[in-house]
Amino acid sequence: MNIKKYLTAAIMVIILAALDQFTKYLIIKNVELHKEIPVIGNAVVITHIHNSGAAWGKFSGMIPVLLVITIIISVAICYIYHNIVDENKYLPIRVCLVLIMGGAIGNMIDRIRFKYVTDFIYFKIINFPVFNVADIFVTVSVFVLIFLFILKYKSEDLDRILGENKKSQKEKREDISEDKSEEENTK
Repeated sequence: MNIKKYLTAAIMVIILAALDQFTKYLIIKNVELHKEIPVIGNAVVITHIHNSGAAWGKFSGMIPVLLVITIIISVAICYIYHNIVDENKYLPIRVCLVLIMGGAIGNMIDRIRFKYVTDFIYFKIINFPVFNVADIFVTVSVFVLIFLFILKYKSEDLDRILGENKKSQKEKREDISEDKSEEENTK
């Protein structure tokens, strides 16, 4: 077990959650609720809103349920991270898991402290739902993971990530060959 990789991941999660909290703090202290500040004309604006739900305001007012979901997802992320911590070929997945965890904790802190999440980035030109830095961490990481599993990783990798100790087909063939060799030697 590589303690350094766990410690690095924990420190990165704390830094990411702190970055999210810092940006929200700046918005809370400097932007009045529902005020819009143009960033790129009227296309992208900073606005200060409270979201008592999850993405796109779904599950509004269901903070306890969202906290339980966050805890379950966090436990699953830790389990997956543990399964792949020492394998360098899974570094992109580890990075995505750390980003997701940092974002989840950033929003969880808001839900515990305020009973809502502070959102402030608004692509007004397309009327995209208002979001925050934690949402960026989570959303971008999920999309990267999807592409990684479509383009890079195979089913054996998914088995490994999920903790299944199945041998690859090649390993099974090698075991069978070894068994046959041993049988022939004993004859």
